[in-house]
Amino acid sequence: MIEKKINSFEQKIERCLLAGIVRHNQTRWEVEEHLEELKALAYTAGAEVADTIIQVRYSPDAAYFIGKGKIEEIAMYVEMNSIDLVIFDDELSPAQIRNIEKMVSAKVIDRSALILDIFADHAKTNEAKVQVELAQLNYLLPRLTRQWLHLSRQVGGIGTKGPGETQLETDRRLIRNRISHLKGRLKRIENQNKTQRRQREGIFRAALIGYTNAGKSTLMNALTDAQVLIEDKLFATLDTTVRRLSLDSNIQILLSDTIGFIRKLPHHLVASFRTTLTETLEADLLIHVVDINHPCFEEHIRVVNSLLADLSLSGKRKIVVFNKVDLLKQNGLLNRLKAEYPEALFVSASRYIGIKTLKQYLIGIIEAQYETKQIRLNYSSGSAEHLIHPIAKILNKKSDDQYLYLTVKYPKENELKILALAEKFK
Repeated sequence: MIEKKINSFEQKIERCLLAGIVRHNQTRWEVEEHLEELKALAYTAGAEVADTIIQVRYSPDAAYFIGKGKIEEIAMYVEMNSIDLVIFDDELSPAQIRNIEKMVSAKVIDRSALILDIFADHAKTNEAKVQVELAQLNYLLPRLTRQWLHLSRQVGGIGTKGPGETQLETDRRLIRNRISHLKGRLKRIENQNKTQRRQREGIFRAALIGYTNAGKSTLMNALTDAQVLIEDKLFATLDTTVRRLSLDSNIQILLSDTIGFIRKLPHHLVASFRTTLTETLEADLLIHVVDINHPCFEEHIRVVNSLLADLSLSGKRKIVVFNKVDLLKQNGLLNRLKAEYPEALFVSASRYIGIKTLKQYLIGIIEAQYETKQIRLNYSSGSAEHLIHPIAKILNKKSDDQYLYLTVKYPKENELKILALAEKFK
């Protein structure tokens, strides 16, 4: 077991400097907003942001990402302002990190490492911990040339190294073995989850999705009283929470609160969290929660839609729910969005505004999946009522000397079965 948490921050508050570049297809405002999000990520990880540095360049520098001259400027700033950590907004190659660290007397990480660190801090269940460790190791493996973790100490000395094997080769082999072990554990967890989901078959499932900190957990609590952790931080919750939601006296559904999305999400993390995202993959309806009060909410919508496309979920039924309407100061924006998203709903989860309307909408979706019909069964053909129960709900029944008349409600996919029974016992 790896005792040292890879790429994690120390307990003390670290002073950090953020760095990014404005590419040819970007505006400075966009990059500044991205760095604001990076600042929020750093705050979530427990760091103090001293300043940000932006360079305008057509494309990243192959050796230093932002150019050697700007790195020299960063090195001087780090020295004069007691900076512990430099965080780049884009993923750096192992060579870029090595080159920068040779010039800068501070730890250097990228956005991916920062997000992985936050996930490691926030993972609570065994499933989330395994997923995060797997993503961390996949991220670390090509970067081992700058890290001396001496993982062989964790498995004990004699007989653990091959002849002439270097420490670096040993560490790589141990990491690959650990990755293989974690994949096995994740597969077993996935099989356990499949068993649990099979027990919930036949129940309508909806999944809350959206950009991180859009208010999914607040909405989950407003709908189900699930008492999910709510914090004004990015990725406050990682583990999927599933609760029963009673929409009325006759209709219950399963509602899941899933992990939040974010731009530039590390691909190792997406791959590792596929078991968590299974609730989204298998949901009958996706409820896309959007923070209408965020200045970049439209980009957030595009990021979520792009990630859904990556997960082959673009064709799944989805409703957009704009949250935090109580904080909205632009009346014109509300009218524009109602025209642009005619089926969207507008709520304030924290103040329970629009929650009843959302429940009614869900009832309408579920009711639209069912058909109600009256059928007639002939007694002379035998008793067939018991055959109805597995495929339909009997709402009403009456009879005469020859026939049993049933009013039944059934999922539309059972239409042929119902008609077949009615024909056989006519």
